[in-house]
Amino acid sequence: MAEKHVIRTDEAPGPFQGAPYNQAIRIADLVFVAGQLGIRLESGELAGPTVEEQTEQIMRNLGAVLEAAGSGLEKLVKTTVFLIDLGDFAGMNEVYARHVGAAPPARSTVEISGLPSGALVEIEAIAHA
Repeated sequence: MAEKHVIRTDEAPGPFQGAPYNQAIRIADLVFVAGQLGIRLESGELAGPTVEEQTEQIMRNLGAVLEAAGSGLEKLVKTTVFLIDLGDFAGMNEVYARHVGAAPPARSTVEISGLPSGALVEIEAIAHA
């Protein structure tokens, strides 16, 4: 049976307000990354007021967590995007597309009623190592 490994890096924000979860879990060749917000590591604040700025920071945070797990954005197999307003889809999608390359992962996008810190977008992911 494959063993579960906790992934933790100081290159991306840790669990929101010390909540009981990990940045990611690796089991065998799969990496399950917790939802990432557009929080800047150095300030602990949102990267900016727009969905584009927040998505850009999310992709940086996601890349750092995946790298710590021995993976990377090019190895994403599934993402779920949570948006406060589906009207922000185009802005999020433009930034997202720049980071996932020519063979993007499967993806679901849903509109939700709220996110921590007033965030506009959150992205969780599954990748292979």
